[in-house]
Amino acid sequence: MRSMRTATLMFVILVLGTSANAQMTAPSTVGTKPKAVATVPIRPPGMQSPADTANAMAQAERLALQSDLAWVGEYNGAISGEVSDRIVASIKEFQKSRGGKQTGVLNPQERSVLAETARRRQDNVGWKIVTDPGTGVRLGIPTKLVPQQSSDASGAKWNSPTGTVQVVLTRRKESNPTTAKLAEYERKEPSGRNIDYTVVKPDFFVLSGLQGLKKFYLRGAFKGDEVRILTILYDQATENIVEPVVIAMSSAFNPFPSGAQTGPAPRKTVEYGTGVVVSDDGAILADREITDGCLAITIAGYGNADRVADDKDRGLALLRLYGARGLKALDLAANAAKSGVELTGIADPQNQAGAAAASSVKASVTPVGSGGDLALSPPPALGFSGAAALDDGKFAGIALLKPTVVAGPASTTPAAQAVLVSPDSVQDFLKANGVNASGTSSDPKASVLRVICVRK
Repeated sequence: MRSMRTATLMFVILVLGTSANAQMTAPSTVGTKPKAVATVPIRPPGMQSPADTANAMAQAERLALQSDLAWVGEYNGAISGEVSDRIVASIKEFQKSRGGKQTGVLNPQERSVLAETARRRQDNVGWKIVTDPGTGVRLGIPTKLVPQQSSDASGAKWNSPTGTVQVVLTRRKESNPTTAKLAEYERKEPSGRNIDYTVVKPDFFVLSGLQGLKKFYLRGAFKGDEVRILTILYDQATENIVEPVVIAMSSAFNPFPSGAQTGPAPRKTVEYGTGVVVSDDGAILADREITDGCLAITIAGYGNADRVADDKDRGLALLRLYGARGLKALDLAANAAKSGVELTGIADPQNQAGAAAASSVKASVTPVGSGGDLALSPPPALGFSGAAALDDGKFAGIALLKPTVVAGPASTTPAAQAVLVSPDSVQDFLKANGVNASGTSSDPKASVLRVICVRK
């Protein structure tokens, strides 16, 4: 949001210097006529329209004018700097509200009053431009109206103490999104929305109307397969206060700023990984990230499992599958990886036409950083996170895919997309959680299972 300006909106008056009928000394030559003086017709200032006047302003001042008119409740369009009949009408309404002549052009005093009134309105609601740390999204927040803030992997929320005003920033993954598809989905979700205004452009969409007993305004956009949506909900009794703020928030919303952004991409609603059976009684080793924040964890072909332990530093999770029969625990007799490993896992269904077969791929290993971690190259396909790694037929660790970072500051040591957790780290984690890893299976395809995480 730009700083409040107090520049004056004025006519550009062109003054024509005249030389009307200037007296000249009569020439001594008989028959010589006086020299004619050329004149250029100028459009009188009184004939210049308010739109002409606005168009003569700098773009920054037009933006400032639109924003100030929005803050005082006289303008409800996009703050784009473009001159329109709506802008002229808004200026006239502001002049009318002050008992002035409705010219459509603000004099210096009127412009100053408008700027000061808008500034007070901003101060009253605690208007601030903030950056969401999880996504890098820049947006304007009325901090006095919604002082309570919370955030999670799916976005951020700001609430008033009584819940009369809510601001929600959401992010999610969509396959091949378009604004038309996104708008159609948001029209129906949540159910019961009554839409009275819709705008769908190639790069953004807007919906507004009623959601239950609250009014709502929604603006969304996407980049690649990531969708980001700003939703403002407010009680109808507060609309005189909130609606001018809504216009400012819509214009300030920058879902994909070009500056640095931080944070991993949001997790999918349904996510697939690989689990390794490490004991016949149902202990399964899996990726902590894949199994984080799940409403339910399902082991394909067996049923639900519980996550009973996790290790944030190692990135591992321990799942427990109760009452399962016929599990084949992998032999974890270790062989530290040298230069290459064979990874056995179960790729995401989309990567294998809906199938659920286990497969094996080869990857090289290289040290990364100073902590002894090993990077895998090339990184395996989605679904392989949690896969078993073997070197010369011996257990060499667990492969983990790292969540994609949306963007971030430049680094001299880029993070590896896939890493290998060493056999020693795996054994330490299992011992710390009372698992007796005494498996004897030498066939990793018989010992890996699909892990399915279902989130909100």
